[in-house]
This record gives sequence, structure tokens and C-alpha cells, in this order.
Amino acid sequence: MSPLAFRVLGPLQVHGPDGPLRLPPGRQEVILAALLLETNRVVSTNHLVDLIWEDNPPETARTQVQICVSRLRKLLAGADGEVSITTRPPGYVLHTDAANVDAALFTSLVLRARRLRDQGELAQAVELLRHAVTLWQGDCLSGLDSGPLANKARQLNEERLNAVELRLQLELELGRYDGLVGELQRLTHEHPLREKLRGQLIQALYWSGRQAEALEAFRTARRFLAEELGLEPSRELRDLEAAILAGRLPAPAGAVPVRTPGEKAPHEEPARPAVAKAEEETDAAAPTATSSAESVRQDAVPHQLPAAVADFVTDAGRIAALEEALTGRPGRTTVGLAAITGKPGTGKSTLAVHVAHMLSETGFPDGQLYCDLRGTTGTPATPEEVLGRFLRALGIPGQLIPESLDERAEMYRTRLASRRVLVVLDDAAGEGQVLPLLPGSRGCAVLVTGRARLTALPGAHRVELDVLAEDQALELLSRIVGRERVAGEAAAAEALVRTVGRLPLALRIVAARLAARPHWTLASMVQRLANERHRLDELTHGEMTMRASLSLTYEGLAPEDRRLLRLLSMAQAPTLPSWLAGALLDDRRPFPSDLMEPLVDVQMLDVAGVERTGGFRYRFHEIIRVYAREQLAAEHTPETRQEALARMAGGWMHLAQQAHRTVYGGDFTVLHGDAPRWEPPASYSDEVLADPLAWLDAEQASLCGMVEHTADAGLHDLSWDLATSLVTLFEVRGHYDLWEQTHLSALAAVRKAGNLRGTAAIRASLGSLYMSRNQFDTARQALNSALDVFQALDEPMGEALCRRDMALIARTSGDDTSALELYRRSLADFDRAGDVVGRAIVLTQSAHIRMRQGEIAAAQSQLDEALDIYEGVGYTGGRARTLRRVGQLLLEQGRSDLAVLTFTEVLELCRDSGDVIGEGHLLRDLGHAFAVMGRPDRARDFYDRAVTAREGVMDFGGGALARLDLARLLDAEPGRSRELLVPAVEVFRERRMGRELAEAERLLATGS
Repeated sequence: MSPLAFRVLGPLQVHGPDGPLRLPPGRQEVILAALLLETNRVVSTNHLVDLIWEDNPPETARTQVQICVSRLRKLLAGADGEVSITTRPPGYVLHTDAANVDAALFTSLVLRARRLRDQGELAQAVELLRHAVTLWQGDCLSGLDSGPLANKARQLNEERLNAVELRLQLELELGRYDGLVGELQRLTHEHPLREKLRGQLIQALYWSGRQAEALEAFRTARRFLAEELGLEPSRELRDLEAAILAGRLPAPAGAVPVRTPGEKAPHEEPARPAVAKAEEETDAAAPTATSSAESVRQDAVPHQLPAAVADFVTDAGRIAALEEALTGRPGRTTVGLAAITGKPGTGKSTLAVHVAHMLSETGFPDGQLYCDLRGTTGTPATPEEVLGRFLRALGIPGQLIPESLDERAEMYRTRLASRRVLVVLDDAAGEGQVLPLLPGSRGCAVLVTGRARLTALPGAHRVELDVLAEDQALELLSRIVGRERVAGEAAAAEALVRTVGRLPLALRIVAARLAARPHWTLASMVQRLANERHRLDELTHGEMTMRASLSLTYEGLAPEDRRLLRLLSMAQAPTLPSWLAGALLDDRRPFPSDLMEPLVDVQMLDVAGVERTGGFRYRFHEIIRVYAREQLAAEHTPETRQEALARMAGGWMHLAQQAHRTVYGGDFTVLHGDAPRWEPPASYSDEVLADPLAWLDAEQASLCGMVEHTADAGLHDLSWDLATSLVTLFEVRGHYDLWEQTHLSALAAVRKAGNLRGTAAIRASLGSLYMSRNQFDTARQALNSALDVFQALDEPMGEALCRRDMALIARTSGDDTSALELYRRSLADFDRAGDVVGRAIVLTQSAHIRMRQGEIAAAQSQLDEALDIYEGVGYTGGRARTLRRVGQLLLEQGRSDLAVLTFTEVLELCRDSGDVIGEGHLLRDLGHAFAVMGRPDRARDFYDRAVTAREGVMDFGGGALARLDLARLLDAEPGRSRELLVPAVEVFRERRMGRELAEAERLLATGS
């Protein structure tokens, strides 16, 4: 049966086995287009209503959408295509192979092309990009009348132009100048404001020998921009003009003779067409409609390696030896282990990442874990911290990660036991930091780097890096500066690599300076180095020689760039977002990455990656950071440094507060201090906080580091405010270690400063933490201490938070009378503070007591009010927890069908948010519901899935409860019942769950 083919890159079209299908114009077209743009993903009914009627939908809008979907189902089913539209709360999903939708195929081809580009396969990347663009038959969804869809279409249209520009850039790099001029002239006429296209036209003309036309193309661009927009050309275009006028615009180093696609090079076998290969990979990778969230999480494949360096130079024999050590010889019975050591700047990390990327797909298909152990920073990462990060990357939720090092190591080795995973441990302080991180499986391997020799690692293959050989150093210099330039000054090039001691880091910095200044000669650079106080090849002085090298680059920077470099060195984050530059300089330009780029140009900063916003993240090399900090101490007063730190911390505080507001629907259930904020560009905040929990996850290390940094620096108001705001992340993800670590640091700062309000806020938050750990006595002490201060300060929000948690402790301990009184007072406090979400949380928690006491009407009323509040502010997490209570209440009332519908809706919410703990609860709730309804087959199915979901993330306590539920239904299957109960009994006994243990043992005895 031939599948249907869907076209949205142009007019909306559907092609079946018998030709094009006629689509009724209007609403059905809009709905089908929306579903196709989100193929295999849920599109909500509300979104479809908005697409059709925008601001004024009729009362029957949802019904009309249902009718349109029903007609689309009939139309698609009648065409015998492999496609379906299914109902999934809160809307619909169109299921089909992603390769059947041109937009999805386009995205896949472009992604594949970018990967080929990164691997140096430029010709194949060009072929894929050409094919991707041929999928377009006009502007996306042309002729379709829907304003909101038009916005999505414009985004895809922009991606097409980006693909065209990328393909043209790659063709320029391949030396195909002449053939591009006509196309670029047409494109610049059609898109006159795209300066990248104009720059590519100028380069193509110049490299084709048409210098005068290249300059005229620049002048045309300048006139157009001045007349239309009153702007000068971009810096990139101006630099191109200057280079042409100086006769110093070298052709790309990678230009190669051009062969037509498929043409065989001498002594080569014909290559498989890249397009066909990409389409096969797209088909193979296309998700099926039956994919489950559970299996994705259980089979999580981490890919944590940093980007590899393109101009990497090393000895091939060293690479081969490392490959053999890591992938192993036949019959190997232990984990593969290799250690790369050497002096600073010799390329240890670069070599490790290069080898890891080379082996990632063939040698270790189950994933690659990476961690910077910070061995040279003075605050090395602890094995507990690293194991926690790795376990989360392997799919274990934070709540289930044990406290002790031994238990974490056992869970880590268990998770890796049947996998082939490569672990890269960068910058180790010593063997003691590494040993707990070694897997036990012979299928895994570990690659360690460090300055220490690491001789106590058992069975490790050791590689000690020194400076480059002279031919390698010259090769590295040629790749950065250009081969013609090095060949033209061969003697000076040899003198230069000798002068820098052939140290890779120093050579890269000097070469970058030469590349940025093509009018400098290599001999002039040799002379500059000769005049320094110490020669760079005197490596016995180590850091002193590096300082001499770095000073050359530093002194060549503009004064403002030097100031930024110094201030950036205060940041303790592993990578630096671009907005930090604006905060440190108090510069509010919309694109603060422009401030960073001059430092990148001379390699005083590295580009560490690209954010979801498209902005770059940056990283210091540690030696450069140390040098910059020395300059900071010499050039800036303590007052200036403190002011810059306050702005930087204020930026993190602003973003963390925005994240909390986005999650909770406002500044609810949190206290804030009065320290000033520094607001990053609105575009950055809007894009990053579109998924606030994902942002908090990604920036966790930076945010936690800032809490400690501000505490140490005496910025106590910022420290406690940021620490308590991060509970938004800690609570959801179960990061209890970080919760305690950040709060204890902030507590020391506020106590020292005599900040009573901050002290109470931290103690109240610590009370919540201890309660979550079931440390109820410690929690009561912290909460009572905080409550006394809040009462003295007449702080209703603080009083409300303390009494709410004290009530929960009482409820958990079985003291319902005290709990209800505390909830009553907490409710009054939240009302005084104007906190509606706090009110809803109290209503939901106390409704559970009402249910236990048989006060069904009161419980229902409280839950209804809580739901109204959550829906009003948009707090999805609160709505999910309350809906689960609603489902339990419906089950108590005997309204089983409605309970099942409610549990199913909450299950979808949990899956959408990645809440695997909540998912296990809901699967078990559904099992209960079907058991009550007298449908044991369905109940068994859900209990079985609950066991799989819980134990798949190593929640063996939750899994044991689901095993007990399932065993109750298996009276006629004693063998299966025993298989379920024996492991459960062990868990119940270990965790002292007496009531459950007694029942499990009774069932075992009955079954035997």
C-alpha cells in the first residue's frame, strides 16, 4: 500500500496512490495544515479553534472542529494511505511516517547536511541541501487563510533561505565561484535586505577574478541600505570591502576541484548518493505511533560530548593506541581505561574529545557521558555530584537518586551493566576522584584527562602529552593562518613555532592574532616575542611563560575589550551566556554577543555552544581565566568589582524570578528581597523562558554557583533570594543535595549580615527540604524558628508557607485535627498576602483529610475552587496534582468511568512534563479504578505498566506496591503471583513497610 504524501512547502496538497486528493477549502485545510506542521505530536483543540476563528470563536467551535476532523479521517482513510488522526487529550495527533511530510523531510535533510558539514563532507552536504530546497513549490502554505498559521509558515520560509545560504557558503568553500554568481545576483535582487547573500555575492565575484564587480556589488548594497533604511552595511560587509581593496581576501583553504555529483575520484568506489542515504536514515528514524514515553526514558542515550576542534593535529599512532585501549582486544574482561596527562595547554581535552567523537557511533552506540571534574579550579567536583549528574542523564529522576556515594556508584554500575557507553572525565584532580566513577562492565570505557600523572588507575593505558613536534606545529599554524602565508615565510614560521615552544595553546593564540591581522608578517611576530621578558619555550616556568604569551593578545585588545575580559573572569559558571557581557559592562544593547566576539576572534574566549535562542555560549580556558583575574585585581578597585558582580547576579536573579513566574503563573508561594535586578534583553528572556524548567535545568550549575558567589562576596540579599527562587527547580527534579548546599551557603551570609527576613526565608525553605526527606523533627525546628521571625516582622507570606508545611507534617503523622487547624490559619495568611496559588495548594492538601473523614461534598468544593485558581493563572503542575485528587474522589463516590477519564488526562499531563514519578502514580491509580469497575484484565495491564515504569527508573518501593496490587488479582495463577511477591517482600522488609509486608507474606502463604 503506497503511503499518502503531504505537501505544505507551497500550496497545501495531499497525494495518494491514485493521484492528488481534493481537499475541501476552508476549515478542513487549516486543521490538516496545523496537524501536518506538528506531525506525530498533539495539537490541542483550543489551538485549532484559535487558528480558524482567532479572537471570536462561536459557542459551537469545538463541535465544528470535531466535525472537520471526522471528515478528514474519512477522506484520508478512503485514500488507503498509511496515516491516521487519533484523539489524544487535549486534542488530536496526525500519525504518519515523518518522511511522508515534505516539511519534516526538509528539516531532516538540513540537519543531516549540517552534520556532514561538521564532519568535513562538504560536497555531500551541498547535495543534501540542494535536494532539501527542491522540496519547495512556493511559499509555505501559500493560499491558506489563517493568520496564526502564517506566522509558522514565515518561520519555515526563513529556514529555507537559511538552507540556501548555507549551501552557497559551502559551495564557496569548495571553490565553485563562477557557477554561483548568477544565482546570487538573482537572490540578492529577490531578498535585498539579506546582507549574508550580498557578502556571498561579493566573495564569488572576487574569487572569480571580477574584482571591480565585487566592489560595485558592495557599493550597490551600501546605497540600497542607506536609501531604504538609513543604515551603513554590516561590519562583515565593510571588512570584505577593506580586504578587497588591500588585496588580502584569500580563497577558502578548503577549496577543492569540483566534480559533478556521483563522479568517481581516481581509485575510489562509487559513493552512495547522500540524498538516498539521508532519506533511508529519515525513514529508519521516523517515530512510530506506538512509541511510549516509558521506553524513551528507560533507554535514554546521553550524548554529552563537547564539540570537537576542526583543525586538530596529533600523531596517528597515538590515536590508534587510544582506540585499541578503549574498544578492547578480544577476550577483555575489564572496563577499557585510558588516561591523558600533560602540562597546561598541551591539548589533553582536545585529544580526548576528538577520540571520543571518533568512537562514539561505532564503538559506543549506547551513549557518551562527559563531565569537567574541575581538578585545577580549587573546587573539584565530588564523585557524588558527578554520579548524580550521570544518573540523571541515564534516565533516573532526581527523587530516586540515593544519598550515599556507595549507593550512587552501585546504581550507576547497574545502569551501565548491559550498555556500551564511553565516559569522558576531563581535568581530574587525582585517582580518588576517578575511581568511584568507573563502570563495572567490560562493554564500557573511560577516558580521563588531568595534569597529575594518574599512575594509580589500575590497568590504564597512559598517554603523556608534551609540546607538538615541529612538523605538527607548522601544520597547525598553516591551518589557522593559511598555507600560502606560511610557505611564503618558511624560515620565520619555523622560528615562530620554536619561539612559542610548540605549545598548542600558545601557538593557537599567536596564530589567531596573525590571522586577524593579515598585514602583519610572521617575522614581526617573532620579533615581538623575542622582546618579551621570558621566552615561551622556557616551559619550566609553566604559567609565567603563558602569561608572557597571553599578554601579547591582551595588549592588542581595545580598552573596552580588555575591561570585559577582566570582569568576565569573575564569573564562576562553566559556560557564559552572552548577556553576561552586557550586565558586567552595564551595556543594554539588544545583541550583547557583539561584545564577546572580539575576545573570540583572538581566542581569549571559546564558543562553547549555541543556545535555543540562536545565541552563543562562551567558555574561558582556565589558564586565560587565571591571567584575566590577575589583571582584574591589578586594574579594578574592590568597589568596582562588587558593583559588576551585583549586576551579574541581578541578571541571574531576574531570569530565575521570571522562570518561577512562568511556572506558577505569578510571584506565588515565594518571598523576594529588595536587591536590584539587571534585566537581560527581552528577546533573550522571552525565548529562554518559553520552557522555564528546561532553562533552570540547563543553567543549574551557573545559578547554584551564583548563590555561593554572592554569599561569599557579602551580597546576602541576592544570595538568599536566588537560593529560595531555585526551589522551583529543586522540588520538581528532586535535587535535594543542591537545595541544601545553596541554602546553607545563603544562611551563613544572611546570619553574618544580621538579615532577619532572609534568615527566616532560608530556614522556612530548609524546613520544606527536611520534610521532603521525611526528617520531620528537623523540619519542625526549622519551620518553628522561621515562623517566630515572620510573626515578629508581620510577614503574612512567610507565616503562610511555614504553617502550610507544618500542616502537611501533621497530616502525614496522622494528626488530622492539628493539620486542619494549621491549614485554616495558613489559608488566612495566604489570603492576607494575596497569594491565590498558595490558597489553592492548601485547599488541595486539606481536601485529602476531608476525603478520609467522609466529608465528600467539602472535599469536592475545595478541589473545584483549587482547579479554578490553577486554570486562571495557568499553573499546570498544580492542576495535575489537584485533578489526581479529583479522580480519587470520583472513585470513592463510585463514579468509576469519570475517574478513569480524569486519571487519563493527568497521565498525559505527567508525560508531557516528563514527570516519571507522577506517571507511575497515575498508572497505578488507573489499575485501582479498573479493579473497582470489575475489569481485572485492564487493571492487570495498568498495574503491570506501573511496575515497569517504577522499576525502570529504579523506584523499587513504588514498584513493590504495584506488584502487591497485581498479585491480589492473580488468585488463579500462584506461580505468577509468587514471582511478583518475592521481590516485593524484600523491598517491604528493607524499608520497614510493615502493613504491606504482612499482606504480601499472607498472599505468599496462601498461594503456596
